[in-house]
Amino acid sequence: MPAISMAQEKVVVFAAASLKNAVDEIVEEWEARTGKTAAVSYAGSSTLAKQIEQGAPADIFISADLDWMGYLSAKGLTVKESERVLLGNRLVLVAPVGSTAEAKIAPGFDLAGVLGDGRLAMANVDAVPAGKYGKASLETLGVWGSVSGRVAQADNVRAALALVAAGEAPLGIVYETDAAAEADVRILDRFPEDSHPPIRYPVARVAGMENPAAADLMEFLSSPAAHASFEEQGFTWLGPVESN
Repeated sequence: MPAISMAQEKVVVFAAASLKNAVDEIVEEWEARTGKTAAVSYAGSSTLAKQIEQGAPADIFISADLDWMGYLSAKGLTVKESERVLLGNRLVLVAPVGSTAEAKIAPGFDLAGVLGDGRLAMANVDAVPAGKYGKASLETLGVWGSVSGRVAQADNVRAALALVAAGEAPLGIVYETDAAAEADVRILDRFPEDSHPPIRYPVARVAGMENPAAADLMEFLSSPAAHASFEEQGFTWLGPVESN
């Protein structure tokens, strides 16, 4: 167990890339209220989980799916009693804001035709939650086979979003919250929620980390202030409901 130094008093949060806008805002408010500090590292949930497994000094992990939290939990790398589901999200098909593309998502829809000669931007479909959800939805809808060889896979969902925003990909599959945070893309349609596993964001403290401020930030992530910030960014709140 590494010794806890003064430098480690800063709470280190590993969070799924899609959470950046909301978590940046929440951490800033927590810092202002408490005088404590936090540093947040954003990436695909798979990348972050693997880094934690390899000993990266994170205090808190927020995943974009239950699988990667379960992966760490099964290895004894989370404080199990701290695990909770905070948020939900939705999956959408996006195009550059100036695109004239149109699509209505339904079983067997002509995604390949709308894609034309371009590539479909997605987070890594085998590891990153947004990519896994997207692939599952396309398989359910019966269109994965028509586009599987034309996917531009990115390290995380924000990187996939950036490909579409820059016009480097004519279409992309991202979370609705990502699309709302990027002025250079527009939503063509939502994917049916029953076409993929439920999108869930769990949070937990990382086992073996002794930073006392981490518990305080964990509580703040479930507070009414955080609740409001997450919903303002378009997430569905699944955390504790405050009573009046």
